This record gives sequence, structure tokens and C-alpha cells, in this order.
Amino acid sequence: MALQFEFAGSQIDGARDYQEDAFLITHLSDKAGDASALVVVADGMGGHAAGNVASNMAVQAFNKHVSANYPARKVSEILHESVMQANSSITATISETPALQGMGCTLVAAVLEKAGLWWASVGDSHLYLIRSRKLEKKNADHSYGGFLDRMKAEGKEVEKQAGLSRNMLMSAVTGDEIVEIDCPSSPLPIKPGDRIMICSDGMDTLSKGKLIQYSQWAKTPKDCAEALLKGVEEAKKPRQDNTTIVVVDVLETDAKPKPAPERTTLKAARGGRTPAERSRQAARAAPGSKAVTAIAAIFVLGLAAFFILPRLNLLPQQTPDISPSSLEEPGSTDWDAETTAAPGAEADAPEATAAAEEEAPPAEAPPIELRSFRDPLQTGPPGPLMVALPGGAFKMGDSGFYGDANEKPLREIQVRPFAIGKFEVTVAEYQRFAKITGRKVPGGTAGQNQNLPVSGITWEDAYLYAKWLTDQTGKRYRLPSEAEWEYAASGGNDNQYWWGTNMEAGRVHCQFGCRSRFDIRMPIRVGGLPANGFGLHETVGNVSEWIEDCWHPNYVEAPTNSRVWLGGDCSYRVIRGGSYESPEKAVRTAARDRAPATTRQQTIGFRIARDLEDE
Repeated sequence: MALQFEFAGSQIDGARDYQEDAFLITHLSDKAGDASALVVVADGMGGHAAGNVASNMAVQAFNKHVSANYPARKVSEILHESVMQANSSITATISETPALQGMGCTLVAAVLEKAGLWWASVGDSHLYLIRSRKLEKKNADHSYGGFLDRMKAEGKEVEKQAGLSRNMLMSAVTGDEIVEIDCPSSPLPIKPGDRIMICSDGMDTLSKGKLIQYSQWAKTPKDCAEALLKGVEEAKKPRQDNTTIVVVDVLETDAKPKPAPERTTLKAARGGRTPAERSRQAARAAPGSKAVTAIAAIFVLGLAAFFILPRLNLLPQQTPDISPSSLEEPGSTDWDAETTAAPGAEADAPEATAAAEEEAPPAEAPPIELRSFRDPLQTGPPGPLMVALPGGAFKMGDSGFYGDANEKPLREIQVRPFAIGKFEVTVAEYQRFAKITGRKVPGGTAGQNQNLPVSGITWEDAYLYAKWLTDQTGKRYRLPSEAEWEYAASGGNDNQYWWGTNMEAGRVHCQFGCRSRFDIRMPIRVGGLPANGFGLHETVGNVSEWIEDCWHPNYVEAPTNSRVWLGGDCSYRVIRGGSYESPEKAVRTAARDRAPATTRQQTIGFRIARDLEDE
């Protein structure tokens, strides 16, 4: 099977004054059916001047040796030799300029050809593979923390030595003997649909859940690289390291290029130059001072004498054996004129996983008694089931140390009374709107359970659904504001989760630590989990929900009422609640995120709101 590759690379300085990362993309062959390319990312160390010199020198020496010898010889041999050539170039430079003593870099390089991925790496930079919405780290981690993790995984747990930090490098390209090189003798098979990310360790700011999430939202490698770097910047981590990423999409030779998003305002880094222009023979600099000290070097050599340090996948994926049969029963699409039960109210009890036994959730305190209603529509059955919430005051944002910078500063919000959907808008409800208005039906919904939450819709789709309800009822329907959503999602609880301070089984449907009872590869039908204190279901997990507000990177100068906050970057809209693919941190009530307004992701749906001021 012949493949072709689509590339994009970019970088940011972070909180550093200088760029010490360098990266390069070289097309070794553009021949139809036999495309091949080299990607090199180096992360400099030893101070801004020396780090920049080392990373640029290593990238150029590596590229020169590969280009001179490919494809005449075995790729793994060429890559291994290229690491040694990069190291020798640093040795020679330090010999000529002793003031540069101590400079060096980490390095990860990959050759993509035919249906295989070859690599060589030294240090703690990353080579990630995303396939079928699962992320795997493929190269070894040569930090002290990575070594401890590998030993533990092999049953050879080593006690951490005092004075040695987990991010201390155990192998680097410094001009001295390289302790360890990760360079497999055979390639990793790749296939169309794979996405490969090669990045410096500045990307560690983002969790594996964020890496997957932002990748899924991005149609092209350029979008992906820019979204990830923007996420790193918005995290506002103190002393944020330089960060570089190259994203590669694997395509079939005859595949048409993926269309660019309808719109985007993300700017190419560095003076507006395109990733292609920046990546061709571009060498830039990354992470600050990670010097390998004398004591560390002695320690490393001693360990290397006793252990073989195989690669370890540091990002294991959850793959519980859960039958999705209960999720596939088609829901009824016939509405009785007197029906007031919510879609999904007849849903079967959640099926327990076969992989682990879970205790039933604790008995629920009865929700606050609030008025619920459905407004009649001009055509057909009534609209979504709504719950009227009283006004009040609450603290919005992260109240502890759990949240990200975008959840701060914490502030008190005065909320006016409003109504919000008891459930996320369902496939059946949205299909009815789409049929009447001629709107596009999301792909794949025709055979879905009609009581699943609708997903794969843009922000505009959700906005127009609300406008349609307004036209049908004479009442003002809309998407909730971010403040309204957080107030409603909390259920009147000011803890980290709407149910309390700790994650509990049976409360939320999401991945990575949430202990969901359902198949984590898909959403569940609405009403399948307990309601919060306001009687609302699945306010977190299941699918993320579009919000009316434009994206702001934090709450600085945010309004203290519950109205929609415009301004900011309106090409991105706020999404809330996390989804079935999210980690537990993302299903906290205060957690917030953003997505391009034009994206269509199977993890994003919406919940409707309605004004009560006229009642």
C-alpha cells in the first residue's frame, strides 16, 4: 500500500527569553507511490546561546548524514550513525570553542517511508502515534523519571535517590559518549488515518487527554500544531519551556487532501511564515538548562552496567471489554401528544463492565423541586424538556489547586432566573429540526439510537436550533452563557464535582479515571446517569456542550453577572463539561475548554437554555 504524508511544524518560546529548540522537515523522495521524509526535532540545553548552537548543529549534521546515505542502506543504521554524527559535530565545536563546554541537546528523528516509521531518539522529547483516538508514546524516555517507571513496569523497582529529580536527563547529545540511543532495528507499521506528533518536552504541559482532544478537533496537521501550541500558551504555566511540534498525517496516495477548516484565526508562529517555509531547513532552539551533572553521569553509567532499558509505553490506554449492546437499541421517534417523559427516561440500567466490579453509587438526596415544562411548537410534538432554575449567587472558577489558569480568577456571579434543558439535545430532537429547516443532518445519526445526544454539529448548527425553537414558541431560546452553564452544572454544589470532592463510580461517563460503567468509545443515551441537585442529567461527561460565549483565555475583566461574554476570539467558542473521551480533570464543574466554531466533532453536542424574564 502506497502512502503519502502531510506535514506541519511550528514552535513557541513559552516563558523563555530565547528559543533553543530546532526542527527540520526534509522530503527525501516525492516520487508518486514512494514518498519518504525525515523529521528532526532537537531541544537545546546549556544556556540560551549554547543551547541554540547545539540544537541547530545537531539538526543540520543529522540531516546531512541521512540525506547522503538514504536510501542506499538500512534506515536504522543510517539513523544510528546520524545520531553519532550530530554528537561528533558538538564535540568538534566544543574543542574549537571551550566556552561552549556543557552545551548539548535532546533529539528525536523519524523517517517515514512506504508503510513504516523508523526513529532514533536520545533524551526526553516525544514521538506520539494517534490511531483510532488512542495515543501512544513510541520512543523511550531517557529521563530519570522515565528510567524509574521502566524499572517498575519490569518488576525491578528502583528506589529514587535523594537529590535526583525525575526530569534529570540520563542520556543526551553533549559531545561526550552517549549513554543510550533508542533506535529500533525494524519500523513501526503505519497506515492511512494515523497522525504522528514529534515534539519537544515543552508539550508536557498538556495532558494526554488534551493531546487527543485537540488532535481530534483539527482537520489538518497545521490546525493540530497550532491548536496544541495555543493550548500550551493558554495554560500559562510558570517558566513554560520552549515548545516545538511537527504533526504528520498519513494518507493514501490517491487520497484527496483534507479540506481546510471553513475559517480560523490562529496565526502562524514567527512573523506569519507558513509551517512549510519555517520547517524547510529551519533550526530553532528549546528547554532551558537541563545539564547532565557529573554525579548524574556516574549514576547513569552504573545503572547502564546492570540493566537493559527497553522502551516503555508511558501512556497506556484503557480498553475495557464492555458490550455496547445497551447503547444500540433504537429509541422511539413517535411522540404522543400527552407525553411529558424525557427522551431516554426509559433507558435500561447501565451495564456493569466485565473488566472491573463497581459499587453502585450512593443513594441520591432528592433534587430540589423545580418546575419543569415543555413549550408547544407550531409543528408536531412539544420542544425539549426544560427546568426553570431560580436566580442566585455562586463562586465561578477554580476554588482550589485543581484547575488551569483559564479558570481564574475565582469570582462571585449573580445569576438571573433562567431555564435549561434537563437533558442534552438528542438525535431525534435535532433531526426533526434539520428535516423541517433543510439543515444538514450530522453524519452517522441515521442509524443511531434516537435518544443519544446529538453530536458532530458546529456551533452555528446549535445556535440555529435555538433560533428555530424561538420562532416555533415565541419564547427566547438560546445557548447558555458560560456562567449559566456552570451554575446549572454544579447543581447547587460548590465542590470540585457536582456530587462532591472525589471521583465516584456511576456518576459520569468519561475516560481516564472516571470508572464509567459504559462503553467509553461512545456516548450514552440521555438520562442514563443520576441527575444533579437541580435535576439535570449528564451535565459533565457524555458529550461536551457548546456555549454561547466567545473564548477568553481566563476570567480577567469578565462580567460578574450571568450574561453572555462576547469579545475575545469568536472564531473559537467555549465548550463545557468534558466528554466520553475526557480525563477526570475535564469533568470538574469549573473545567472549561474551547473549540473552533466550525468544527464537527463526535464529542461535542449541546444543551439548550431559555429566558424566563417574560414570565
